[in-house]
Amino acid sequence: MGFARKEYEFLSEIGLSSRNLGCYVDGTWKANGPVVTSVNPSNNQAIAEVVEGSIEDYEEGMRACSEAAKIWMQVPAPKRGEIVRQIGDALRTKLQQLGRLVSLEMGKILPEGIGEVQEIIDMCDFSVGLSRQLNGSVIPSERPNHAMLEMWNPLGIVGVITAFNFPCAVLGWNACIALVCGNCVVWKGAPTTSLITIAMTRLVAEVLEKNNLPPAIFTSFCGGADIGQALAKDTRIPLVSFTGSSKVGLMVQQIVNQRFGKCLLELSGNNAIIVMDDANIQLAVRSVMFAAVGTAGQRCTTCRRLLLHESIYQRVLDQLLDVYKQVKIGDPLEKGTLLGPLHTSESRKSFEKGIEIIKSQGGKIITGGSVIESEGNFVQPTIVEISPNADVVKEELFAPVLYVMKFQTLQEAIEINNSVPQGLSSSIFTRQPGVIFKWIGPQGSDCGIVNVNIPTNGAEIGGAFGGEKATGGGREAGSDSWKQYMRRSTWRDSSLDFFINSQRSKSERKRDKLLKSERDIKARDEMGQKNDLQKQMIIAMEELPTMEELHRVPPPESSTEL
Repeated sequence: MGFARKEYEFLSEIGLSSRNLGCYVDGTWKANGPVVTSVNPSNNQAIAEVVEGSIEDYEEGMRACSEAAKIWMQVPAPKRGEIVRQIGDALRTKLQQLGRLVSLEMGKILPEGIGEVQEIIDMCDFSVGLSRQLNGSVIPSERPNHAMLEMWNPLGIVGVITAFNFPCAVLGWNACIALVCGNCVVWKGAPTTSLITIAMTRLVAEVLEKNNLPPAIFTSFCGGADIGQALAKDTRIPLVSFTGSSKVGLMVQQIVNQRFGKCLLELSGNNAIIVMDDANIQLAVRSVMFAAVGTAGQRCTTCRRLLLHESIYQRVLDQLLDVYKQVKIGDPLEKGTLLGPLHTSESRKSFEKGIEIIKSQGGKIITGGSVIESEGNFVQPTIVEISPNADVVKEELFAPVLYVMKFQTLQEAIEINNSVPQGLSSSIFTRQPGVIFKWIGPQGSDCGIVNVNIPTNGAEIGGAFGGEKATGGGREAGSDSWKQYMRRSTWRDSSLDFFINSQRSKSERKRDKLLKSERDIKARDEMGQKNDLQKQMIIAMEELPTMEELHRVPPPESSTEL
């Protein structure tokens, strides 16, 4: 059966059809749960159907994954890296199609959709190198002739629950590293981006099959909260990575903690950009617009608060309003579009509700503030003047809404930046080295990402991605984030002492053997000398006449001869 619209036919190139089974279980596509429809947020029309998984599907998948983990963790890390390299190559061949699917199903503009898939490819490259650098440590021991080492071993299985706003990049941050660290991966994608979950899984499955590896090394489920809860409760999964809201993340953390599992949380952000009076205003304005409007304000790193020094407040605001007027709103697949739709119709309703709350708390709408009447989930990019103390400012409204506020001193700006429950990303625009060092230091930003003269979004994979406080404290992607996907063992050993004693014993035995050899030679020499003397005596005795011979000797003939 074909797709409802001709422009969706490219989906067949990445293994999708008008009706898809949503679970990859031990090498088989199956699903016994409800049927859901994937919707294009630009027009709220159906793209394709997906059959979600049931708890029975989940249990079957986990049994197979547990068995596969016993095999995968014994594969040498560089060979695991080779498999991840092949996954990256498979993604390269379908980069355009996958990027287009991300744009179609999620709603972000096409360059962002392609960029998201490229980020997974980059993570594959990063992880290949990492597979040869999962190094332990040799630690000095306080005990004589003892050794102490630190070793890293796989956890076994890593569960990954991703959100709609980055439906595949977050998988890449987790799965690429988890795989090279020797773990199997169980992925539950967002319910509203199921087609991306299926397409990504198909590519990974093809690589595992080509290499004759157990297919359950990578297991995926399309499903709702019941699958997510089962994953969080499952004692077979030592680590659960969750991306989503702080509210749901806290629930996941509590469930996982009850069974003494580990959580890696990437939750809400409420990110601020500070513009000092000496800043490059043109650079700051472009950065703010991109950070606040990109992905329709649905990034966890979206700029939601703009702090302007009072001396440049109006100048920056005027330039920002001019830039906002140039933002093209429309179909994310069309060239030139900068602002696509919100992901769902519920998101649009949340935007409307949020605007009403903002107004009730004294917020002044400078521009935007309304939904755009259309078939899709489009809203106007919005700028609001509001007090930093308003309750609504402390919350994350997942939409292109920017709160603007004044400050007088650097210290005041830092305090406003740090005053919200979340702590993901932050940025300051300034040319003063002293201000920069204060900002990145212990009395500066309390966020996990602290930028200077660049926007709050656009994290690089080489660094650890994550935030503090209600953002969850997790770290994904680069730096030493890989350590979260392994278990650390401190190994103490007295074998060195035993070895030294053993070597000493060997030396002593060798010395004793040499001494014994010397004694044997001496004894042999002495015995030889004794034997020679005995031989000479025997020869001499043999030369003596016998008694008979003596009796046969004739007497003298006459006495005269005497």
